[in-house]
Amino acid sequence: MSQSEVAQAISRSRQYLNESPEKARSRDSTATAVLEDGLRVRVDGPHGWSLVTDMGPGVGGKGSAPTPGWMLRSASAACLVSLIAMRAAEKGVSLNLLEVDVDSESDDRGLLGIGKDTPAGPLALRTVVRIAAKDTEEAALRDIVRWADEHSPVDDAVRRAVPVELTVVIG
Repeated sequence: MSQSEVAQAISRSRQYLNESPEKARSRDSTATAVLEDGLRVRVDGPHGWSLVTDMGPGVGGKGSAPTPGWMLRSASAACLVSLIAMRAAEKGVSLNLLEVDVDSESDDRGLLGIGKDTPAGPLALRTVVRIAAKDTEEAALRDIVRWADEHSPVDDAVRRAVPVELTVVIG
């Protein structure tokens, strides 16, 4: 899609949801993970989508695919790039550079259940955005990035305590 088509699609979606707010809330598509071999996992979703993860050799995996933690960071980076591009399209800003790096700091003791006060997940995420556009003020680019960061669904899920319901089915 061209930048103007992206902006038009966003405009149509905003108008539709403003007129029909009851249609805004929906259940997201399911990701179904299946253990394939060792710690290698295949995750399937709608439309034939699929991805594979594996853990590193240090915890018994083979390192044959990205770890779930890397997938979290990649989801954060990809979501922010998408939101920045969407906002730039809305503002009529043609980007000639857009890259996002996301890394994290973790304490592997949490993953292994060592020490009850050590979180299993990342202790912190760090995001670096490289962005450029001809004939666009630096302040406008910073506003685009700030808006995108505030509206990124993946980063929102990481920042906000999202309730998680666990159901266990045996057999």
